[in-house]
Amino acid sequence: MTNATSTTADHGTLAGRREWTAFVVLLLPLLLVSMDVSVLFFAIPAIDRDLAPSATQQLWIFDGYAFALSGLLITMGSLGDRIGRRRLLLLGAVAFGAASVSAAYADSAGMLIAARALLGIGGATLMPSTMGLVRSMFRDERQRGRAVGIWSGAMAGGIALGSVLSGVMLQHFWWGSVFLINVPAMVLLLILVPLLVPEYKDPAPGRFDLLGVPLSMGAVLPVVYGIKETAAHGIGPENTLLVAVGLLVGWLFVRRQRTRGDAMIGRELFRDGRFSAGIGLNALAAFAMMGSSFFTTQYLQSVLGMGTLEAALWSLAPSLAVSAAAPTATTVARRTGRGRVVCAGFVIAAAGFAVLALTGTDSLWLLLVGCSVMNCGIVAVMALVSDLALSTAPPRKASSAASLLETGQEFGGATGMALLGALATAVYTADMPASAPEDARKTLAGAVATGDDSLISIGRDAFVHSMRYASVAGSVLLLVGAVLAAVLLSRGAAAAKRAEPVAAAR
Repeated sequence: MTNATSTTADHGTLAGRREWTAFVVLLLPLLLVSMDVSVLFFAIPAIDRDLAPSATQQLWIFDGYAFALSGLLITMGSLGDRIGRRRLLLLGAVAFGAASVSAAYADSAGMLIAARALLGIGGATLMPSTMGLVRSMFRDERQRGRAVGIWSGAMAGGIALGSVLSGVMLQHFWWGSVFLINVPAMVLLLILVPLLVPEYKDPAPGRFDLLGVPLSMGAVLPVVYGIKETAAHGIGPENTLLVAVGLLVGWLFVRRQRTRGDAMIGRELFRDGRFSAGIGLNALAAFAMMGSSFFTTQYLQSVLGMGTLEAALWSLAPSLAVSAAAPTATTVARRTGRGRVVCAGFVIAAAGFAVLALTGTDSLWLLLVGCSVMNCGIVAVMALVSDLALSTAPPRKASSAASLLETGQEFGGATGMALLGALATAVYTADMPASAPEDARKTLAGAVATGDDSLISIGRDAFVHSMRYASVAGSVLLLVGAVLAAVLLSRGAAAAKRAEPVAAAR
């Protein structure tokens, strides 16, 4: 493959051993970025002992990474198309490695928060760059679909792997070791990427929209933060105001993008309706995946009484099935059509939620089966709609397209945890006796903390009841997603077919 700026390769060119080797290397930053979402699950008690963070600081140690990541995805996607995706990937690897060392040896809560924010900035450069490079390296539709399928499975598996790996590391080393895992991988990336991955960028990007950067962050961050706070503490005036402000800034951002020739998000991305459909369906799949994690993790720990590491190990079981779901979906889609498989993926995921609705207070295997079925369907959907969105985007805007996909995924995941979590919390609270302590009426963990066996038993029954309601709601929503997929993808395919003679005439 040649070093490309204006063009990358002829359509249909098959990727060879070099491209597939480069793809394996590009999976490294993807795994690390997704693992860093959950890598602190076991480290917090040790961090509390060493750094003594306040409750607010502890929150930001957890969330600073995700907020920096989600807020800068759009900016970094646009920047990668302008300066080169490989160049931005290498810069991000340096930042990610340096931030990992800073986090590992942080001697105060403030320093750790700053390091986690820098990790998020580095992650925001890595994610759209890797997917944009995949779009550029794999021009053949079948190979690209297979690559994106593996990419989607690796991202889902990385989140589950992060918590387990941190638990294992903490049994032998100090809490900073969970960050140092990143350093050898980043060094390997810095060595191999220049050797294996050609540079790709937009040959005529125009001026960089500096004002678009704060506008995009002002649109994303308040909405994501408001939704996450709603999931954690319920609906309140402050959270509602944050979401409203974010939506207003988002409207201003979109209006600016529609009126500028050198917009951060090019209008040509949305000329094919399948691109918008891919973003929306991907966000809906993330809604279901993250929404389900709100109660399945609590079920393992608070209902079944597992320790954190044991619960994390059991949560890996569904990931084994997920690893084969995306590649299988792409293979079947080539034979039967992408739209049909996406619809089937939503239906399979809905069936998984239906299985979760049948769980009782001692149903580990039923939970694992339900999660496996649900996650297989969701990852199949994510792989296919991500490939769809990337394939319809102009190659020179691949990183921008990837950043929109990932931003939509952040929105979908945060909203899923907020809405399904709010539904489950409402049902749980209604089932708990009014005489119970306030903390016990809010969460099952609060009931367990009382040490009252009778109250704990009532709390477990109430939690399982709330989980059933949330599962039914998730199942219904995914069935709606199947209908939407059928309508949107068929319309998009018909519009693309009508556009072919026009494009050929030009």
